[in-house]
Amino acid sequence: MMKFRFRRQGTDTQREKIKQELFAFSKTVEHGFPHQPSALAYDPELQLMAIGTKAGAVKVYGAPGVEFTGLHDDTTAVIQIHFLPGQGRLLSLLDDNSIHLWELTATAPRQVGGAKREGAVILQEVGSYSLPGRPGIDSCSTTRVTVLLLLKSCDLLCLGTEGGGVYFLDLPSLSLKASQTLPQDHVTQSLPEDYRCGKSLGPVESLQEHPRQPGKILIGYSRGLVVLWDVSGRQIEQLFLGKQQLESLVWERSGNLFVSSHSDGGYSVWAVASGDGNSQQPVSSTIPYGPFPCKAINKILWRTTETGSPVVLYSGGMPRASYGDRHCLTIQQDKDHITLDFTSRVIDFFTVHNVEREKEFDDPSALVVLLEEELVVIDLQTPGWPSMPTPYLAPLHSSAITCSCHITSVPPKLWERLLNAGKAQQGHQHTPRSWPICGGKNLAPPPKQHELLLTGHEDGTVRFWDASGIALTPLYKLSTANVFHTDCDPCDEPRDPGDDPDVQQEEEWPPFRKVGCFDPYSDDPRLGIQKISLCKYSNKLLVAGTAGQVIVLGLSDECSDHAVDVSVVDLLQDREGFRWKGHDRLEPRLQPAPFPPGFQPQVLVQCIPPASVTAVALHAEWNLMAFGTSHGFGLFDYHRRSAVLARCTLHPNDSLAMEGPLSRVKSLKKSLRQSFRRIRKSRVSGKKRSIAAPASKVQEANAALAEHEEMAPIQRRIEPRSADDSLSGVVRCLCFADTFLRDGTHHGPTLWAGTNSGSVYAYALEVPGVGSTRGSERGVAGESGACAEAVLGKEIQLMHRAPVVSICVLDGRAKPLPDPYEASQDLSIAPDMSNPHSVLIASEEQLKVFSLPKVSAKTKFKLTAHEGCRVRKVAVVVFSSTAQEDYCEHTLVCLTNMGDMHLFSVPGLRPQVRYDCIRKEDISGIASCVFTRNGQGFYLISPSEYERFSLSAKVFTEPLCSVALERLSQLTLASDGTTVPPQANGTHKNQTEQAEGRAEEPPSAVSSPISDTPLDSPLSCGDITLESTGELTVEDVRDFLTTVDEEENNLKNIQEEEGHPAGILIN
Repeated sequence: MMKFRFRRQGTDTQREKIKQELFAFSKTVEHGFPHQPSALAYDPELQLMAIGTKAGAVKVYGAPGVEFTGLHDDTTAVIQIHFLPGQGRLLSLLDDNSIHLWELTATAPRQVGGAKREGAVILQEVGSYSLPGRPGIDSCSTTRVTVLLLLKSCDLLCLGTEGGGVYFLDLPSLSLKASQTLPQDHVTQSLPEDYRCGKSLGPVESLQEHPRQPGKILIGYSRGLVVLWDVSGRQIEQLFLGKQQLESLVWERSGNLFVSSHSDGGYSVWAVASGDGNSQQPVSSTIPYGPFPCKAINKILWRTTETGSPVVLYSGGMPRASYGDRHCLTIQQDKDHITLDFTSRVIDFFTVHNVEREKEFDDPSALVVLLEEELVVIDLQTPGWPSMPTPYLAPLHSSAITCSCHITSVPPKLWERLLNAGKAQQGHQHTPRSWPICGGKNLAPPPKQHELLLTGHEDGTVRFWDASGIALTPLYKLSTANVFHTDCDPCDEPRDPGDDPDVQQEEEWPPFRKVGCFDPYSDDPRLGIQKISLCKYSNKLLVAGTAGQVIVLGLSDECSDHAVDVSVVDLLQDREGFRWKGHDRLEPRLQPAPFPPGFQPQVLVQCIPPASVTAVALHAEWNLMAFGTSHGFGLFDYHRRSAVLARCTLHPNDSLAMEGPLSRVKSLKKSLRQSFRRIRKSRVSGKKRSIAAPASKVQEANAALAEHEEMAPIQRRIEPRSADDSLSGVVRCLCFADTFLRDGTHHGPTLWAGTNSGSVYAYALEVPGVGSTRGSERGVAGESGACAEAVLGKEIQLMHRAPVVSICVLDGRAKPLPDPYEASQDLSIAPDMSNPHSVLIASEEQLKVFSLPKVSAKTKFKLTAHEGCRVRKVAVVVFSSTAQEDYCEHTLVCLTNMGDMHLFSVPGLRPQVRYDCIRKEDISGIASCVFTRNGQGFYLISPSEYERFSLSAKVFTEPLCSVALERLSQLTLASDGTTVPPQANGTHKNQTEQAEGRAEEPPSAVSSPISDTPLDSPLSCGDITLESTGELTVEDVRDFLTTVDEEENNLKNIQEEEGHPAGILIN
């Protein structure tokens, strides 16, 4: 057979321009709760809140959609944050003893992907300072800063240190005022002899400025001494000789009293006299949870109210023996006493109250508590002090995230019903008052469509999030645990302890109240959600879990008390020689159970063996669902409650699949034996390759000539995978399609399944009421009493047995088929049934397009051979042009195990651009990535945060907000669009071109591995997302460990040079 080679044409400038108008990579915003928070601050004038993290990030939040993010140069923990009120500036103290000044700065508009993006306000570091150590002393521990105090004049910063000294810095220059330094020795000389006793005063624990007399500060030392110091006069006005270890100080609004909290779990009230003198005893002292030993009260606030009784708030103070492990914060006012019980550690807290000097009382309206895993806001104006729902900073990881799914263009009716179901869940637990942190203004236009992000969790819940804008807002939570019998019966509605006198009597002291939604514990690990599929037109939801459970749910606006139909599907088909060694299946609840408004279960299908579900597909128009595990796949008609198909995909040597993810009986000896066999096999194949050498001088010359001319791109040699590898029967993907399978003239319903061993099964389906003459009305398939049938039509075995990642059927115009109901209800362009169809199969090693119904290969791209990486996620996405309103292209987006994004044309599979997106070491981030239909995506950067990114030059979601500052209006932007020093939006130091949720990517950064000719790009905007949920598997880790050597030892990637001949062979 003759082979023809076509030389590659030069770079097509027109195509390069189109690509710049279509593609542009940027990381836009981070959703969720900051990972490992360490500091909290509040600006009462601008109504902005700041959170610092252990990774060195500073995040400022205001009204929903108002977000600013900055990152220190060093990934050092942020210890404290303090706002300069009303100035848009803040100070941060790091663990390395450095102090940094930040300010909000305006930026110029910029060009991204051929489109102009508006300028924004970003958080920029403008200065830093480190307190020097004492001369002649190597250790700087004595000058290690323990506490900061910003005076109300905002021109002086007080620094308390471990050595007991107090230093003063001028602002905003951050220069040390050495003449005003207060050493501890100066204070010690003023103490009475009986109090001095030769002991050190200890570190400075607290600094507080007098509320009525600016320039006078309280200095609290660890030993218990409190000094009232006049900064301008440089003199001690009063000494308060405390004898208990000090933790914190707070002034009463009038300035006549202050309160100190101590390490013994008590607090004291001290009176401030008008003249000089020493106070030996406080006015009052109490240990709220005594008399037994208690933990320290770490922080205390004292807020006055118009009603007369002050509101006292403090963290800690619990009895050591009984509740020493509790994370608590107490609120007291007169006889009202509540102990907020949290599931994670209290980092810091503040109150939203009156700060105007003319106001006589504080009158706090809200309490904001930053916890290690969530943010809790308490309404202090409503009786009972209920909690407020958070419009952002919700803990995504309230239970560990196991999978995710994104839905675009949610119908308004479905959106409204979800909102109502979510409001019904909140009930009386939340207050209707508005969100107190409302600074800044969100300038982003309202979203054109509603978007949903669904997350599955370890505790069997599915959470619905509003992903339409910057703030990821919780909408509704679905629990699947009430379908089964578990240790903790969720059908028993939790009652308010105040309504039960018995409970009230048992928990009378301390009066605990569970607050927050972070709950890392799961009643049963088998409840974990693995796969989610939602049909937004029929309101059908498919949820699959760890123990082989597959649940079909329908949306209802009313409460219901009903039993769930249960069916069992045996995927082994009585195959002998296999014995399941894993966990048992969940016990279904056969009796009627109450279900609240929202998604309610209708059918439960349990797989035998009860292995984790690895793939699902839902076709609501045909009333069919498909599911796959490590043993096989099944097809179920949930309308008639009958199984249609069960196919076992196990290999005879696939015994590892019978042990399950929760099994502890895996054989170490067998694992080692398989590893040695693999190594031996690779050595033998290497020796065989080395023997094959040119047999003659002519062959050597030809080989050298071919190598010199580089007629084709260099490719890596791909070894076929063994058929007896463990877990070869795992079903990786499932797909429904109305296409041509039996012949080229009759199309009909089909089911496609891909496995871990490179096998693809295509079944022709006979669905009652569906066919060439099927009706288009909803419910036609349910009018017939006949059952659906499935017949195996095609079976494809990929050459190298690489796992099949996704399958997508393309219509006659090479566009993905529309979703169920889209074509029948004229919601999208009808698929082309007049021209031949094709199927796009993506394996871990290559992308390949086959023609239908003959299943002959049309085109392919060997990604592993060319790039040395493996496919992890695939989606067919529609990209819209920034230059032409009605121009768009369907593109295949591929995420590899190296964390980079490859974009290919469809169906030609020509490489378009490549972007570095996720660090290759971030295995969980790669496994959690989910794509949207319009060119965006999400992936986990921490257990509690999603990074949102965009591959589209036109569609992106990024913060666009402003803060009213006189200082910002005076700034002048450079006419040449000079950019400010880059700040990272998040906790990754290597992401250096982002600020306040913006990511700047110049057009020149677009990389094109292969020059292309213009692509055929019809105006159809239908698309489909493939395999959008993911979880971390053993195979992901194993592949990662091998790719490092592969990258170092194998050949380099394709060399890009103009004029090189194209690597296209026509046989």
